[in-house]
Amino acid sequence: MNRSAGPARLTWLHTRYQVLETLRVPVVVVSTAVFPALIFTVFVVPQAGEMSPLAATAATAQLAVFSAMSTALFTHGAGIAEDRALPWDTHLRTLPVGATPRFLARVLMGAFFTLLGLVPLVLLSALLTDATVTVPRFLEGLVALLAAGVPLLALGLAIGYSLPAKAALALAQVVLLPLAFAGGLFLPPETMPDWLQSISVWTPTRAGRDLVTSAVTGLDVGTRVVPVLVGWAVVFGAVAVWAIRRDQGRRFR
Repeated sequence: MNRSAGPARLTWLHTRYQVLETLRVPVVVVSTAVFPALIFTVFVVPQAGEMSPLAATAATAQLAVFSAMSTALFTHGAGIAEDRALPWDTHLRTLPVGATPRFLARVLMGAFFTLLGLVPLVLLSALLTDATVTVPRFLEGLVALLAAGVPLLALGLAIGYSLPAKAALALAQVVLLPLAFAGGLFLPPETMPDWLQSISVWTPTRAGRDLVTSAVTGLDVGTRVVPVLVGWAVVFGAVAVWAIRRDQGRRFR
């Protein structure tokens, strides 16, 4: 690796390498790009004729949050755990370039695959439902999705740096669906029973879902959403920092 390269150049090189390496694993690409669209086809499309444009737009937005969560748990969580087991990762830590470019590259790679998952989802929504959104609201939705993804990214980092590969993959699979259902990413939260509704509003997925749907539909976001997102980001972020420091300490004793 070129030691004279600046941080931006190093970040780009790491990002390109990680994206190309991940694209070589078809199951990752399929799960990222196809799974959210498949769920949309199963849960939303059959009801499209009975849904208002507002409801169809909200359904698309909440599955976009699911796409971001899937990327965070598998690309960051399970992916980091697998990389930690490789000798190449240990070699990279010995290079005099610091960890920041590699960390930023992981974030950018996650953003790339999140956007990749949005492409078939948005196309299906435009072709098969009455969902509609203006360009400014669409851009607001992307910004909201970025904010909603912060605690999910922190959760993925915490899993990836604290567990071995097999355990990280298993935990990501166990966490994914319960968080999605509790957060109202598959079905509208209004259809939940009262006991689940009272739990849902405190989950990071529900807060992220409400933030993104509010951005693309113009509905009121509520006062609880931002504090819940910030709270979970702090909690998961603290665990991630602890796990990263512990992992580095073990490798360089």
